Amino acid sequence: MDNREKYEYWLETAKYDLETAKIMMNNGRYIYVVFMCQQAIEKLTKGIYTLYTNNEPPLIHNISSIFNYLKREINFKEYLSINEFEYNLNNYKSFFAELLSYYISGRYPSYKEKMSNLINSDRAKRTLATTEEVFKWIESLSQYKK
Repeated sequence: MDNREKYEYWLETAKYDLETAKIMMNNGRYIYVVFMCQQAIEKLTKGIYTLYTNNEPPLIHNISSIFNYLKREINFKEYLSINEFEYNLNNYKSFFAELLSYYISGRYPSYKEKMSNLINSDRAKRTLATTEEVFKWIESLSQYKK
């Protein structure tokens, strides 16, 4: 599989997770909405990493850290305006930190119970809406690598 095919695989799994988040939203399963949002953005970010580096992505779940690894890659810098990329990345940095907390909450039962009391319909809707916005931006990064 070449790096474009690997990216397409990550993209498809990310789209599946985003669609799952929407289904969970419609069914009132709010903790799973935010967990699947985290999964969608993480997988898409790992796909972009693979596309530009032709390497397997780091085995981490911190989206900001994955982007930091990517920024160090020469292949990435050749294709994108780093200033524009940095601007968007900085705009979403706090959202990525929020998503990381949802990854943890989805994985550990005791934490999941605490988080389920904090994640209501409004929070899940906001997270889903921001995820869709961020998803479009990250997906758009693929167009620069032919």
